[in-house]
Amino acid sequence: MLTMKGIILVGGKGTRLFPLTFVVNKHLLPVYNKPMIYYPMSLLFLVGIKDVILVCNPDEVDEFRELFGDGSELGVVINYAVQRKPAGISDAILCTKEYVGNNNICVILGDNLFFGHGLPQMLDEAKKDVERNSGAYVFGYYVHDPHRYGIVEFDSEGNVLSLQEKPKKPRSNFAVVGLYFYDKTVFEKINKIKPSFRGELEVTSLNNLYLKEKKLKVKLLGRGFAWFDMGTYYSFLEASEFVYTIEKRTGLMIGCIEEIVYRNGWISKQQLLEIAKRYKNTDYARYLVEICNED
Repeated sequence: MLTMKGIILVGGKGTRLFPLTFVVNKHLLPVYNKPMIYYPMSLLFLVGIKDVILVCNPDEVDEFRELFGDGSELGVVINYAVQRKPAGISDAILCTKEYVGNNNICVILGDNLFFGHGLPQMLDEAKKDVERNSGAYVFGYYVHDPHRYGIVEFDSEGNVLSLQEKPKKPRSNFAVVGLYFYDKTVFEKINKIKPSFRGELEVTSLNNLYLKEKKLKVKLLGRGFAWFDMGTYYSFLEASEFVYTIEKRTGLMIGCIEEIVYRNGWISKQQLLEIAKRYKNTDYARYLVEICNED
């Protein structure tokens, strides 16, 4: 039976955050009270994707493996693929081929944080559409300075009409964020891509192949949604402040992977309590214990 696999890209050098990332992978840096990678991983779990591949730098696989192991403690499956050198998002996806097989995939950049009421339902709709009808999905987020981003133009049915990379004359104000759904033809398409002037296999080139087949759709993250690319000093700090504010006001955590797998029924109450013990006498541990006591 085919299942959708999740792919989180956690490679790269994190040069925009130097010197913070000279010796630490940026995806392991703290965003308020959790490692950055918890946020994209939690989104996959919220959509019911429990088979995940992390695409890592060759010398950093052990760091992520120490954090997550094989995923069994969380009731999921986590594998590790290696991208030998930074060569583009499409190249990173290609590195997962042996783990993905003939399945559809959801790809998320490890430094992207998404938040908003109804977000899991929106992503689940895209997931089911790809599973039923094949094709691909991108997601658009309104920005006031579209010349700085990859921009998507679309019709009233959500079909993509064009993709522009940092355009001088943008055809919309919706930036393409670091979240994508692709059907099982994705590797076949990547093999047709030629390297860009940067020597990389670009994700825009992949999306354009789906566009040529009229198989690319967009869903818009409108008002009420938040998106952070946490790869710069400012956005890294801004994301931390956002998480702190939401959690302080609501008493509920964003990106708490242990809570999500427990509520999904992937681990038991006892397993959640065992995880909480490992976190010692922290607010994070107390939060997990409170979840167990809700019943």
